[in-house]
Amino acid sequence: MIRDLTALFAGKPAPTRSAPNPVGAGSPAKGPGQAAQLLLVVLLSLALPAWASEPRELDWPALIPEGAPVIPPQLAPLHDMSQLSNALSAESAPPARQQAPDAPVVKSLDGEQVKIPGYIVPLEVSEEGRTTEFLLVPYYGACIHVPPPPSNQIVHIFSEMGVRVEDLYQPYWIEGNMQVRASSSELADAGYQMEAEKIYAYVLK
Repeated sequence: MIRDLTALFAGKPAPTRSAPNPVGAGSPAKGPGQAAQLLLVVLLSLALPAWASEPRELDWPALIPEGAPVIPPQLAPLHDMSQLSNALSAESAPPARQQAPDAPVVKSLDGEQVKIPGYIVPLEVSEEGRTTEFLLVPYYGACIHVPPPPSNQIVHIFSEMGVRVEDLYQPYWIEGNMQVRASSSELADAGYQMEAEKIYAYVLK
């Protein structure tokens, strides 16, 4: 059964001290309410960096601009994903034609820190059996002699560590800085790119 993640997938100088003002003169002393407000501002300023570091969670529809057509996937019998390295090197049949190689993208995503779940389709496999350059797609088996999804449903990923080919049967979360930048490969055109900072298994519910 084909698994599809499409539906899942959101410096001034120091002040000088002066003698205290006599009662009734100058600015009034800060009361308990003002002190509490000042404390709240300080706490919020300390917590802000932690909030800002959390990546935005995306689903696949978020990569399609509002009003753009949503093209349903064209699914067909798939290769055994455990044999993808052999499929890439040994099969001579041309890849299936991509449904929409120049689909519109969401330009506001450029530069955002995000996380998105999907399946990995390797573009290169090392001698150690790891892929460090691959396409992230919303459903299992896309791009291997099956019509690839539109380019706005493909993210071209680069990773130093990579993923073992024998582990590509499961979906993964990919975290990193999203780049709205087109790229082409022998398998498909992608509308987005990302340098993966974290890769970890996505648990299907």
